[in-house]
Amino acid sequence: MSQALVIVAHGSHLNPGSSAPTYDHADTIRAAGAFDEVRTGFWKEEPSLREVLRTCEADEVYVVPMFISEGYFTEQVIPRELRLGDWDVADWDSDGLSADVATYTAEDTGQTVHYCGPVGTHESMTDVLVRRAESVTNDPDVGEGFGFAVVGHGTERNENSAKAIEYHAERVRDMDRFDEVQALYMDEEPEVDDVTDYFTVEDVVVVPLFISDGFHTQEDIPEDMGLTDDYRTGYDVPAAVDGHRIWYAGAVGTEALMADVVLERAADAGADVSAAIESVRETTRVAPGADD
Repeated sequence: MSQALVIVAHGSHLNPGSSAPTYDHADTIRAAGAFDEVRTGFWKEEPSLREVLRTCEADEVYVVPMFISEGYFTEQVIPRELRLGDWDVADWDSDGLSADVATYTAEDTGQTVHYCGPVGTHESMTDVLVRRAESVTNDPDVGEGFGFAVVGHGTERNENSAKAIEYHAERVRDMDRFDEVQALYMDEEPEVDDVTDYFTVEDVVVVPLFISDGFHTQEDIPEDMGLTDDYRTGYDVPAAVDGHRIWYAGAVGTEALMADVVLERAADAGADVSAAIESVRETTRVAPGADD
C-alpha cells in the first residue's frame, strides 16, 4: 500500500516567509525517499487543509501538524478541514502534551489518515531547541557558562502552549548542560521583556518556541528584550543588554533538525521510515562548526 506524508501548517496571507520552514522540511524528507508522496497543506495558503488530501494518490496518509501545541487548530480546525468525520479529541487521550496518533477514514476521499500530535510537544523537539543554541553560537559544545531561555506566548493565549514551554525547559534543565535554564513568555510572567532579571550568567541563548519567523519573533521579542529600539535597524548577535550578552536564535522551527521531528512523529504513528530517519540525520544533525 502506498503511503504519503502530509505536513500541515498555519501559513499566512501577510507573511510569505511563514510557510518557508514547512516547505524546507518537506523537501528534506522528500529527498530521503521516506514516503511515496510528501505534501504540504495550509490554513491560510494553498493548497488548503480542505483540499490537501486530494493532492495525494496514496491510500494511507500520515498527517503531521507543524504546530507547537495542542489547541484550537490541532484539536478542531485541522480534523474538521480534513473531514475526519469520527474525530474525537479524546481519542488522543492526551494531557495536553501527550497526543500521539489517532487513525480515521477521511469522509470524502476514503483514505486512511493517521492524524499525529503536533511537532512542538514531541520529546525530540528538545534536541532542536539545543541545536538552535549550537547554531547561533556556532559552538557544538555550547553550555557551560551559558544560560538558556525558551520563549513562548503564554497561557493567556493557549494553556497548552505554556505546558509545551515548561516541558522543554525542564528537559533542557535535566541535561545539566547549561548553567541556568528558564521558561519565559510574551503574555505573562516571567516575561521575556525582563530576560536579564532571570539569569546571573553573562551569556544567555534565547530560543523562541515558534514554527516560523514572523511578527513575534522578528519584531516583538527583539524589541521587548532591548536588543534594538527598532527591529528594522537590526541588532547584533550577541547583543549587549544590561550587562549580559543575549544570543537570540530566532524561531526553533527554522532549524533543519525539525525534519527529524516530523519523521519521528510519523514513525511513532507506524510509518516505516527508520531508514529515512537515518538518511535525514546525516544532513540535519551535522554539528555547527564541525567543518571549521
